[in-house]
Amino acid sequence: MKKLLRPRRLAPGARVAVVATSGPVPEERLQAGLDVLRGWDLDPVVGPHVLDRHPEFGYLAGTDAERAADLQNAWCDPTVDAVLCARGGYGAQRMVDLLDWDALRAAGPKVFVGFSDLTVLHEAFATRLGLATLHGPMAAGVDFIKNARAQEHLRATLFAPETVRTIASGGTALVPGRARGVTLGGCLSLLAAELGTPHARPSARGGLLCLEDVGEETYRLDRYLTQLLRSGWLEGVRGVLLGSWEGCSDYAGLRPLLADRLGGLGVPVAENVGFGHGEGALTMPLGVAATLDAEAGTLTLDEPALR
Repeated sequence: MKKLLRPRRLAPGARVAVVATSGPVPEERLQAGLDVLRGWDLDPVVGPHVLDRHPEFGYLAGTDAERAADLQNAWCDPTVDAVLCARGGYGAQRMVDLLDWDALRAAGPKVFVGFSDLTVLHEAFATRLGLATLHGPMAAGVDFIKNARAQEHLRATLFAPETVRTIASGGTALVPGRARGVTLGGCLSLLAAELGTPHARPSARGGLLCLEDVGEETYRLDRYLTQLLRSGWLEGVRGVLLGSWEGCSDYAGLRPLLADRLGGLGVPVAENVGFGHGEGALTMPLGVAATLDAEAGTLTLDEPALR
């Protein structure tokens, strides 16, 4: 697996677009997030459909075409330096095929930030544009607007990425060892759901796979991991990083499942790495070459996440 093209870091005064590609966005949380971004001396602009709701399906922010248009227009706007997702939820799978990937490629590389349902877009940006992205807090997310650690780690990644080349959260080793590879991954359920779609990678070969999820029963997590195993998607993976499992079973009960499904891969597996839906989540660069030390609980990037 090759490392991907890294976008340029942000500078004070940079214009950032906030879009809703998935679920509906509470206005008060959006305004709080915009205030944080303005406090960083950024110039946030909001997509016209961010506060919309789908006329039939209330779990979507606007229609599929509207959500796709907001992302498309923001990415293709030459005055916009970064695109930040407002929140996750569900809906990225419904709009990703409506994007004009030739136009997005022609617009050049930009910073893209999001997680959870946005795993779909992380994969698409990697496979269609060859672009590294940031698995990080979203502008209207409670974890972002109320947590200083999440804010500061994202801010450092955006403005001074050389200061966060080592990501360490005091995690432990489910399977000890060291490994080198290129980071990829995101929300486990979305990675399983993406198998066989036009934007999915053929496999995680050569990668350091980042996995996390939220609100899932243990048997469902078993199903997703088993699907990845049975499909051959995990063949050749170099290492695995486990983030948070917020709202899932107690981790003491979940840990045996993770050991059962991942221990047979014969690669290092680090747990509690600090990214995902948990409080104070760290920003995880995807598409960047790095070294995992599972026993130390560290991921050290070869280069800063952004140029």
